Amino acid sequence: MKRVILFLAAAMMAIGAQAQVFAEQAFPSYVEVNGVAEREIEPNLIYLTITINERESKGRITVDEQEQDMIRALRSLGIDTKEQLRVNDISSSRLKRSQAVTTKSYQLQLTEPSIVGEVYVALQAVGITAIGIEKATHTDIEKLRGEVRDEAMRNARSTAQSLAAAVDQTIGKAFYINYYQSSQPTVFRMANVKAYVEESAADMAAGVVEQPEFRKLKLTANVQAKFVLE
Repeated sequence: MKRVILFLAAAMMAIGAQAQVFAEQAFPSYVEVNGVAEREIEPNLIYLTITINERESKGRITVDEQEQDMIRALRSLGIDTKEQLRVNDISSSRLKRSQAVTTKSYQLQLTEPSIVGEVYVALQAVGITAIGIEKATHTDIEKLRGEVRDEAMRNARSTAQSLAAAVDQTIGKAFYINYYQSSQPTVFRMANVKAYVEESAADMAAGVVEQPEFRKLKLTANVQAKFVLE
């Protein structure tokens, strides 16, 4: 089966290369260019993972009790827990012969990067510290990728026109286009989160503490194109 897949992949590559050769033979006078476009965008969808387990502190504090504390803390920030919070997983592990510990994990969806630091502070205040960032993205990410792709193609065409004009020629139709894109993962500045959490509640209320920041999501598109010279 593996050999068949490799054979098909090689055959497709060969067909693509052959098609390109035929195109170049049909249009012997052409200009080949690359077009690049980039855009940085602010994420407006952030997903946090929150994990709580039963813990001993003057008697066992159950997952249900911690869950209620968590919900109250999140609602105090104006978060709609019915819409934005969901359970990811529930598990139980046995630490001792007569003792099982329950663990519950959640996914929290936020639409404002500025509130992430406040969530960390509010949850740590009720003893919940297992908080992580799952991903950050944008609601219109596919539309934005399309816009960056189109911009890269326009840049390729503009470059081709400039090169052709330098030799008193013009460009005709594009007979070959190869396109690929990439996106740089959005990274949260965790050092800023720690600094944010360590500040006093009075400082935060006074607006002294800077909010933790997300690095912007960087979209990049690269187009390789060949245009007929006329």
